[in-house]
Amino acid sequence: MTDTREAILSRIRNSIGPASGDAQREREAIQRTYLRTGSLDPDSRLRLFVERLRDYDANVVETGTASLSSAIAAILRANGQRKVISADGLPPELLPPDFRFLPERDADRADLNDCDGILTRCTVAIAATGSIVLTHGPGEGARRLTLLPDRHLCIVRAEQVVETVPEAFDRLAPFSTMPITFISGPSATADIEMTRIRGVHGPRFLDVALVR
Repeated sequence: MTDTREAILSRIRNSIGPASGDAQREREAIQRTYLRTGSLDPDSRLRLFVERLRDYDANVVETGTASLSSAIAAILRANGQRKVISADGLPPELLPPDFRFLPERDADRADLNDCDGILTRCTVAIAATGSIVLTHGPGEGARRLTLLPDRHLCIVRAEQVVETVPEAFDRLAPFSTMPITFISGPSATADIEMTRIRGVHGPRFLDVALVR
């Protein structure tokens, strides 16, 4: 996918030619007066993040590092989940021992379609928008893993939560050439009559294990 992206961008650059000095100066002259750094203390930032997620109908469970595996097991039991696909690269100690997880590498399209859910972690999360960001590295799964299954359980650590979108993009700078997925609550859309439909282009249910 990265090679394809670079090929497309290269063709665009060749078509429009190099940027002129005037264009570069105009770009640098644009005033960027929007908020770039948050002002909330850590506890307030996490409270805002939880509030935003719950506004989006996501289920949030707060836990500690030592009890994370137990919290994951409790969420899976509460939802009656049995066949769960775990993203490749998740630390084994995070997986509850009394559950059988299907590794992502062994899951085919049929498994993605009929499983009870998936388990991943994330790269960064945004309190202001209630968003979780995946760069699809180890423990985050390929993009297809986040599209077909009906339920997504994501592990978010407190230190991964920033307040503003610009702060998130600063952290995402090393992944600028990688596929990135932003998740703001369960997948949902509304038609012209404003009837909300879940699960159109991703999971219908989002669970978040917030590790404080």
